[in-house]
Amino acid sequence: MANSPTSNPYLRSDGPPFVGILFCPECNNMLYPKEDKETKTLFYACRNCSHKQLAQNKCIYVNKIVQDVDELMNIVPDVVTDPALPRTDCHPCPHCGCRDAVFFQAETRRAEEEMRLYYVCRNSKCHHRWTE
Repeated sequence: MANSPTSNPYLRSDGPPFVGILFCPECNNMLYPKEDKETKTLFYACRNCSHKQLAQNKCIYVNKIVQDVDELMNIVPDVVTDPALPRTDCHPCPHCGCRDAVFFQAETRRAEEEMRLYYVCRNSKCHHRWTE
């Protein structure tokens, strides 16, 4: 199981190949990607000694973009039936105009964010979710 696709990053097929730091076997300094423009090949070279080695894959950098999941989509519309949640008629639904909504404060992952109230329309045909 040591070489299963999930445990070995070189065998994973669900994304770009593993990109890590390579070190020179002669002097232990970091190897840097270089291109041989004549042969159009990629290799890694040591800046301290003359060691060079051919690159195993063509990916030298991975930029993973992580998007936050829309917080409003995670709110279950059934919260409108929770008797413990406060109700308001001062914040009309921007979708249907109904003035009856429940509201609550959700815990955020980022401590630097300000307090945010989330509203859910109590109109049975709407259940729109919004924040102000």
